[in-house]
Amino acid sequence: MSVNASGPGRSVIVTGAGSGIGRATALLFAREGARVLIADVADAAARSVAEEVERAGGTAVTVIGDLRDQAVVDRVAETAAEEFGGIDVLVNNAGVMDSMSAAADTGDDEWERVIGINLTAPFRLTRAVLPHMLAAGKGAVVFTASEASLRGSAAGAAYTASKHGITGLTKSLAVMYRDKGIRSNAVAPGGTVTNIRVDADRGAHGPAAHGPAALAPYMGNVGSPAQAEEQAAAIVFLASDAASNINGAILPVDNGWSAV
Repeated sequence: MSVNASGPGRSVIVTGAGSGIGRATALLFAREGARVLIADVADAAARSVAEEVERAGGTAVTVIGDLRDQAVVDRVAETAAEEFGGIDVLVNNAGVMDSMSAAADTGDDEWERVIGINLTAPFRLTRAVLPHMLAAGKGAVVFTASEASLRGSAAGAAYTASKHGITGLTKSLAVMYRDKGIRSNAVAPGGTVTNIRVDADRGAHGPAAHGPAALAPYMGNVGSPAQAEEQAAAIVFLASDAASNINGAILPVDNGWSAV
């Protein structure tokens, strides 16, 4: 699939690019000849993916750090702008799961960690990147939302709230910047084969009925899990010129789970 917005010379930031959907996305952009900034909290994983990007024909730089830190956010945006001469695409992919807890059983630490990584960090990075896109008069932002952004039965309170927030941010950006040449869209993955970890300890978060057991009746609709590469294909499409009139869309990539 050749797509202009991810093709030769385009500059792309992918967060959470050290593994899973982020890794697959970075590699797919690279195969189109894009220059990719690999942002991840894990140094070794990020550098390994950067080497893969280079072997795939792309150019890669890495920024290592926790995106909850504003200094790391600033370094990501500044590095991409300096190394690549601009920022064409931002993929806000980095995220963590919660422990499937209901609201009454969700502690402050869990809430703040999940909201901080899944929602606040993408907001801050988007805010840091927007001046570069506005100066260029163009740009594409793609978020990794979730099946949990479409319903209340796919995760715990913290994760569900964070991903609903992502869909709201996606749509707000689309409305606010559509006349500036900047598009904002999101994929909503269903079950996907990645290394994301779910700590669903029923006994650790109050009555079992408040956690995984309450969600279990709905999980039978998940269907066959996707490969990370299938999510990456949707992300790259939304960033591409082929999707030039798609703005504010939340695209389920879930084998029909959201249709059930």
